[in-house]
Amino acid sequence: MRFEIMRLNDQDGTAVDSTVVDAASVKKIVQQAAETGQRLYIRPAE
Repeated sequence: MRFEIMRLNDQDGTAVDSTVVDAASVKKIVQQAAETGQRLYIRPAE
């Protein structure tokens, strides 16, 4: 399964960039975002 991950702007919550990754990569990206305090929006990709 593939997921779209969008990094969100801290000020207004708008998406600043997005990438589509496989399920195995999601955990790594979430851990990196947690370490730096980034906000993410994750949803299944079509």
